[in-house]
Parts: sequence; C-alpha cells; structure tokens
Amino acid sequence: MAAPKKGRRQSAPGKPGRALAFILIALVALTGGMFLSGHTTPRLGIDLAGGTSITLEAKNEPGQKNAINPTNMNTAVDIINNRVNGLGVSEAEVQTQGDRNIIVNIPKGTNEKQAREQVGTTAQLFFRPVITQAAGAATADPSATPPGADKEKDKATDKATDKATDKATDGADSPSSSASPQGRALTDALKDDPTPGASDKAEDGKKDDGKKDETPAPDPATAKLQEQFAKLDCTDKKQRAEAGRGIKASETTIACGKSADGKTWDKFILAPAEVNGKDVDEAEATIRQDTGAWIVNMEFTKGGAKKFSDVTSKLSQQQPPQNQFAIVLDGDVVSAPSVNTTLSKNAEISGSFTQQSAKDLANVLSYGALPLTFHEQSVTTVSPALGGEQLQAGLIAGAIGLALVVIYLVVYYRGLSLIAIASLLVSAALTYTIMTLLGPTIKFALNLPAVCGAIVAIGITADSFIVFFERVRDEVREGRTLRPAVERGWPRARRTILVSDFVSFLAAAVLFVVTVGKVQGFAFTLGLTTLLDVVVVFFFTKPLMTLMARKKFFASGHKWSGFDPVRLGVKPPIRRARRAPGSAGPVDPKEA
Repeated sequence: MAAPKKGRRQSAPGKPGRALAFILIALVALTGGMFLSGHTTPRLGIDLAGGTSITLEAKNEPGQKNAINPTNMNTAVDIINNRVNGLGVSEAEVQTQGDRNIIVNIPKGTNEKQAREQVGTTAQLFFRPVITQAAGAATADPSATPPGADKEKDKATDKATDKATDKATDGADSPSSSASPQGRALTDALKDDPTPGASDKAEDGKKDDGKKDETPAPDPATAKLQEQFAKLDCTDKKQRAEAGRGIKASETTIACGKSADGKTWDKFILAPAEVNGKDVDEAEATIRQDTGAWIVNMEFTKGGAKKFSDVTSKLSQQQPPQNQFAIVLDGDVVSAPSVNTTLSKNAEISGSFTQQSAKDLANVLSYGALPLTFHEQSVTTVSPALGGEQLQAGLIAGAIGLALVVIYLVVYYRGLSLIAIASLLVSAALTYTIMTLLGPTIKFALNLPAVCGAIVAIGITADSFIVFFERVRDEVREGRTLRPAVERGWPRARRTILVSDFVSFLAAAVLFVVTVGKVQGFAFTLGLTTLLDVVVVFFFTKPLMTLMARKKFFASGHKWSGFDPVRLGVKPPIRRARRAPGSAGPVDPKEA
C-alpha cells in the first residue's frame, strides 16, 4: 500500500510545466484584455490624479427626526450619483461615510461650481396653489388679510400680474413670448395671466350684495402666517432663505419668487402642495422653436398626471390670483403661472434660461429630489501637480521597498533569489493588469492608500517564498537530496502559506467592510495582492522550484545556489547511519 501512495505523491513534480503554462496563459490573456479595452494604465483616484472631494452632511428636517437612516442615505447616494453622471462625469465616486455623511469625489476636468450646485441641491419640487401674491417688500400693516378682503392687497396683486396680461390673448393655445427670467410653466393652456379686471368684478359683486362681510376672524395659526407674510421682505437674501423653512408639504407656507420683469421680487402665500417632484417622470431641456429660448419640458407619471389634472381643473375655475399654480423648487417660487383650463400629463417651464441652467434644472427634476437636506461640510481640491507628486513619492517608496527585499534575497538565498525575483515580477504583472482592468469595469481607482497596500504586499509575497525556501533547506539539512527535499518540504510550507495568507485576507476583508473612503482602497489592494500571492506560489514558484531542482547547479549544492552543504550544516545521510549491524558497540559510518 505504501508504494502506490508514494507514486501518487511524486507524480506532481513530473508535470510542473502545466502549472507554468497556466500562469503564462492567464498573464497573456489579462495583458491582451488590457490593450483591447484601451486602458493601459490604472485609473487614478483624486489624491493622485487631481480633482474635487465634497463632503455632505445630512440634516434632519423639523418634524422628521428619524429621516437619517441607511435607506434614505443610500437613496441619496444613487440620486447624487445620477446627477453627477448627468453632467457627463463618468468617473465620479459617491459613497457614504459613517451614518450621516456622503463623500462625492469628482475627477479633474469637471466644472467644480456646477458639480457643487448639483450635489448640494435638494431639489424638493412642489406644485402649490397660490393663495395670495404681493410685491416683495415688507408691508407696513402686519394685519394684512388674504386677497378679496383688502382692496390694497388686490391692487398689489394686480400690479404684479398685469404686466403679463397685456400679451395674453383669447388664443389659449399660444403662450406669451415674454416669460419671466426665472421661468414660467407653460403648456397649451398654461398662460401668463388671465384677462384683467376679473378680481375687480368679483369684488364689485360682493359690494352689490349689500351685505356686511361676515368672514370670521382668522384662527391664531392663520393670523401668524399673515403676520409673517406682511413682514417678509423678499429683497433681503437672508429672509428669502428663511422663508418657509421647516414647513411640510402638507402645510400652508410663504415663499419668494422673481416678479415678471425679473428685476424685482414677489412674495406669496401658498396652499399645501398638490403635486410633488416624485410625480415628474422625465424632464428635458430643449429649445422652443418659435422663440429660440431654452425651456424645460416635464412629463408626469400616470399618478402625477391624474393629480395634475384634478388640481388644474379646480384652479381654472378660480379668480386670480387663486387660479395660479406656483412651482416651488427648494423653497423658491420658480414661477407662478395662471391656469385657464384642465391640464394633464405634460407641462413646460420656460423663460430666460441659459442652456446650462435649463439642463441643470432638467437634470435635478429627472433624477428626483433628495430624501434628506444636505449641508456642504467641506470641499477639498487637489491639483493634478500635487497628485502627480504624491504618485511619484508612492512609486519611489515602492521601488525602495522592492530593492531592499531583492538585496536581502540575493545576499541570503543566492541562486534561490532568482526564483523569488521571478515570482515577484509575475505577481507585479498580474497585479498591474488586474488593477488596470478593474478601472473601467468596477470603477476601481488607485489612490495613495491603495499604493501603500501594494507596497505592503511585497513583504507578504516575499514572506511566502521565504517559508517555502526554508522548509526545503530544512529537508536538505536532514541529509536529503534536493529533489526529494522540495517535494517533502512543500506540504508543510503550503499549510503555513495558506494560514498566513488567510489571516492577511481576513484582516483586509474586515478593514474593507468597517471602513469608508480611501482606507477601503488600502484594504482592497491588500486583499487582492494576498489572493494573487496564493496563485503565484502554487502555479509559478513551486513548479519553477521543481524544475530548478533538476538542474545540476542547484542539485549539486553549488556555493552560489543557496543549497551549499557547508553553509547549511548538512548532516550525513540518514540511511548510511543505519547500515550498522545490530551490535552493541558504536559503529562509524563509512563513506562510499
């Protein structure tokens, strides 16, 4: 039974060429794939190639204390990633950091200002019916009442809306060519303003009744809102930012927006939202053929179209300004057009848009609103020159580390160092080609920590060679010739190498899972190179060692082979010490 086992055990060294052929074919295939893909260098991260890194911090909205959760954070990551990619930035990285931060890494060549606006804009879009509209300056009388109860308020409203009235004709399907600079939502039936004087007639009708106004006094909440509206000064940037902050979509609010001339501000009291940005299925920036102006076309979802139709049906029966529909984006009134008939699936935002502003608005509308409000915590910009210096420093550090390892191997292992150096070169080639291919496939970017991981991997790979060499040399010290020593030393070395690499890979995996940001680059590279170490040792180092053991230079124990019997302190052959007959006296082994 012993003979067959021995035969099977020794069959492996007879075919080391198969393993070497496998590793050679894999290396050629990876290199060919690298050139075919058109990517011959690894994709570099921001810290090496240059770019902008933006850190966003999530904030809870009033009344939504538990809004910051993994689901909303992941949704925000997807939306921000779509927005940035919508700018044509295919290599941007968006990922969470901790439980409330999002890191956005944008490579060089991107418009930093535009990118910051895109990732930081919440894009909360609501369609709210207008209750009242007035000039943006603060009102002296804080007890202002809604329109229909105060002639002065109606005059202010008429003044803010009559400018667009002159060009509104009885052709309801032909919108006015003079749109507000901030944009107006227009469809075939969504015009600038209705026929003037409608509100005056409505008020005259009330007077003709001869009845005293029996409108009850507003409740405290309404009175407070009216007071806030009266005091609101939309010409003040700070007040515009604070107007309506923290108000839910289901609540009445106040807001500011540019007036029809685009030079002054109007203020509004707006009813609860009837339609929101989630009901927008698609938005696209296009040029309007009749005016040549940039517009944003919106198409609602099936549910959104139903809601839009219902609310426009109601608004079309109201008197101005209650027939206006305010489009509110992140608390600002983008436009407040009038509605004269029922609308359904499509709407249009037009006005004095530039090409870029129209595309930006269409971008945020298409990809939806962020589920959370984010504040820009920090912005770091790395110039390409600084990134190049860091890459050069990393490569120099790697070269120094590799040189020290090679020197140690040459001094200590002599001829065996050739096998170790060849194995290191194969491992480096595999690592380079795989990292290059991972760039276009999974967007892997080689950052500075990843370079550090590759440098550490040099020591891990060299350690595997040393374990194997020392096991073989131990067998040679016991008096065995080189070829049997290689085969007897390999099983023990193999177990040690696998355990060591498993521990390294486990550490890399844990580090990758529990960390975020650039540290993950270190963990990923360390794990990758650890796996490649196992592949190289099994399919290159061991087969090559088997072939070299057949060469006279190594098998004869040449002093430069690394197996010099004198330097290793080789013992006399074990079998010769057993030749003595079973006598009581000592027996001196004879040399053959």
